[in-house]
Amino acid sequence: MNNEKQAGGFFDRMWVFFSSVKLSVGLLLTLAATSIIGTVLPQNLAPVLYRQKFGPVIHSLIDAFSLHDMYGSWWFRLLIVLLMVNIIVCSIERLSSTWKIIFPQKPAFRADRFRKSGHRTEWVSDRSPESLKTQLSGYMEKHYRHSRVDSLDGGYLIFGERGRWTRLGVYVVHLSILLLMIGALIGSIFGFEGQMNLPVGQTDKTITLRDESRVVQLDFALRCDDFTVTHYPSGMPREYRSDMAIIENGQVVAKKILRVNEPIRHRGINIFQSSYGKVPGDTFTVAFTEPESGLRVEKRASLGDRIEIPAGGGTLIVEDFTNDFGFRGHSLGPTFITRLIPESGTPQPIVLPVEFPSFDRMRGGDYTISIENVEFRYYTGLQVTRDPGVPLVYAGFALIILGCYITFFMFHRQICIELVPAGDKTTVSVSGISGKNRPGMKTAVIRLARRLERITRHPKS
Repeated sequence: MNNEKQAGGFFDRMWVFFSSVKLSVGLLLTLAATSIIGTVLPQNLAPVLYRQKFGPVIHSLIDAFSLHDMYGSWWFRLLIVLLMVNIIVCSIERLSSTWKIIFPQKPAFRADRFRKSGHRTEWVSDRSPESLKTQLSGYMEKHYRHSRVDSLDGGYLIFGERGRWTRLGVYVVHLSILLLMIGALIGSIFGFEGQMNLPVGQTDKTITLRDESRVVQLDFALRCDDFTVTHYPSGMPREYRSDMAIIENGQVVAKKILRVNEPIRHRGINIFQSSYGKVPGDTFTVAFTEPESGLRVEKRASLGDRIEIPAGGGTLIVEDFTNDFGFRGHSLGPTFITRLIPESGTPQPIVLPVEFPSFDRMRGGDYTISIENVEFRYYTGLQVTRDPGVPLVYAGFALIILGCYITFFMFHRQICIELVPAGDKTTVSVSGISGKNRPGMKTAVIRLARRLERITRHPKS
């Protein structure tokens, strides 16, 4: 029994905690503050870049709190979940009282409230109150959800009401926010964004994610059959496109053209044309030239090869290639990154630009090394993304527009038409009250009065 009371007390306290408006404000401010951090701090870079820029101490803090991928961190997702629970509990807490207002068993109409209303207009009709009552009560029954007719000293009070349901607009906004956050969480947990550099003629299905620490294997493979680029007279690229093939189970299932701003979508995967460049062919020539004698030794090699240097000079490893290497503020263009491992001594990195074969001469070694006879081919740079939460995000955007329209442009209104005998004529007064949008209520009363005045001139209308 005591355990049941403790459990009940715990859940009651949790309910009070999550129904607090202060919690909502605190969570929103925390999310706003952390979002600023995520905007200022570059996201999803290689860990070495954070260490180089901020030092080991700050880098350890960035890594400990996952600030390099803040929007995918566990604590940011926890803040989102807490805000979702807060919105749900607050909505349930207030929905019961709102529901009674929206769906009353018998709406209450008080004539004195309408007489005190500033939204009031009147005119004099030549017809009797009885004939006007029949026509105007029929109009109110047709155009208003609730209507009622009361007798008043030879006259009548005709009430009409509609729009109580518009109080649900705020709950539509709450639902839209929940859909947006659920979609964002699904995309953050189950989605990805990465890169693939695919040379012409090659097939691959491996995506390197933005932080370069993880890879994703697609359920299908991509093959670049051709790549073309056109240039403006200034030399700037005007358009580049890739002829792509999508391969499943060894069979080509689709062939599509990929252009900038014209992505390919296949099985929930979005493929964008993001960049292009050149890569060296399968083999090239590595030349070793003796500065004094001009003796030249050539060897064929490929990326990753270990090449023996003549006369026991050690080993040269061709480690990498870049399309554009910067040196002292100048671009050296296509450049191979190599490492020289001497027979004795410390290994040293050596850059070998293709367009400057004598660049290595300034190193002053026993041999000047150059890489020549390189046949380049294009590669297409692809940005590959998957976000399964996008449909929910789109639905959330649609609902938030609908909810804001209901909340700000539609309103609950009550109308009272008062018919007072004035000799053989009738004074007709139209007044209205609303809990919000008073300028809109005033305009609605004027329009309704004009409409009723016009139709009462024609009893059959």
